[in-house]
Amino acid sequence: MEIHKLSRGKFLHTVGWGLMASIIVVGAAAGIGRATMNLGAALTDKPDIAIYLLLPDEGLRSIEVLKEEETERHYMAESKDGPKFIILKKGETEWYVSHIEKLHVAPTPEEPEAETE
Repeated sequence: MEIHKLSRGKFLHTVGWGLMASIIVVGAAAGIGRATMNLGAALTDKPDIAIYLLLPDEGLRSIEVLKEEETERHYMAESKDGPKFIILKKGETEWYVSHIEKLHVAPTPEEPEAETE
């Protein structure tokens, strides 16, 4: 190897590209690892997020936790068809929907219109 013929510019150019490639590889690996952890946590460890993934056809807008236990959770969810009562249970490895019940909401009384004189 003829190291005495290596110029300063070629050396810095090679080292710069090496650093750039290293940063790209490490950043891509970290991003993929983080995305995998988030997806796994959403499906198994965080049932509040998993309810949206388990019921995509319901069109859930908002959820409220009514009862929280280690292996079961009860929710009041606002869907495109109105309010629903949903029970999630934890299986051996992941959460699943155990029960869905459509709730009936009493109509709100209309306010009387103000009379103008």
